[in-house]
Amino acid sequence: MYRNPIPAFSVFVVAILLLSSCGAAKKARTREKKINTVIGTAKSYIGTPYKWGGTSRAGMDCSGLLLNSFKAINYPIPRTSAEQSKIGEKVKIKKLKKGDLVFFATGKKRRRITHVGLVTVVQNSEKVKFIHSSSSLGVVESNLYSRYYRKRFVTARRPF
Repeated sequence: MYRNPIPAFSVFVVAILLLSSCGAAKKARTREKKINTVIGTAKSYIGTPYKWGGTSRAGMDCSGLLLNSFKAINYPIPRTSAEQSKIGEKVKIKKLKKGDLVFFATGKKRRRITHVGLVTVVQNSEKVKFIHSSSSLGVVESNLYSRYYRKRFVTARRPF
């Protein structure tokens, strides 16, 4: 009588692992697609002038830029950078990925969040670009590790 050397339970476990890894890969692809849509929307605003409280191509502030960008995937986020800093999970600066939000204290109070940007490129731990609406330049991409932004960095969040 022939006995199968692989117990039925082992076959079941392997099947479950294969199916779950397919689900994880699909989830990662879906996230990547959403992030690319958000980033593409944000980049379409490059050159838009800064306007405090603005949310249109006539002028927008940093949190308005992100509000509009996340609307492209029907993902509601709060209106202000301080409130946006409370969504999602906290991320260490060395673990940043495309689509993460980076927060800064650009005012007189050192830890009070007043500015937000969206990570667009992570080449290595010293080359991270983010898009934001600068009060002096409007919507631009900047390097997180530039002297100005690194000094004012407070925290980062991964919205989903």
